[in-house]
Amino acid sequence: MGTEGSTMLEPVWLGLPSIDAPGVSGSASCSLPTRFEAVQGARRFTGATLAQWELPEMFDEVALVVSELVTNALRHACPGVHPDAPPGAEAETQVRLHLMRWRSRLVCAVRDPSEKSPVAGEADFSQESGRGLYLVESFTDDWGWHPLAGTLRGKVVWALFLLPRPR
Repeated sequence: MGTEGSTMLEPVWLGLPSIDAPGVSGSASCSLPTRFEAVQGARRFTGATLAQWELPEMFDEVALVVSELVTNALRHACPGVHPDAPPGAEAETQVRLHLMRWRSRLVCAVRDPSEKSPVAGEADFSQESGRGLYLVESFTDDWGWHPLAGTLRGKVVWALFLLPRPR
């Protein structure tokens, strides 16, 4: 897992609400294996990145949203994922997590190999699953998705957080 330059994130800019891409003050990206343990890795990566950006107070909400977006990508976009798959059994295609920071905004974006749109339905709170996008909508200032362009296949699902104003 490592930090990449903004050129690696260019496909992620497409479809985001009007944000000045060259004005990014921080960006970090990591590949995640297509195993459900990747959610824990995504949370650790998010925590470390937020600490580096001096935003540890945002960890709970951002990590919850990252967990939901990564889980949805694994569950719905990577058909070969099984909760008990042994390490090394992941599919060729990977899920990728991007975190981008501007002065007043933070965006979490998860890239996956599926071109199917995410479906935000009615949350059934009696079920163990199915509440992911409801939680994303509840904890963020905006969210959306877009298909990837060019030679990249798949989509990016993003979530926007407005940052607290400095004191």
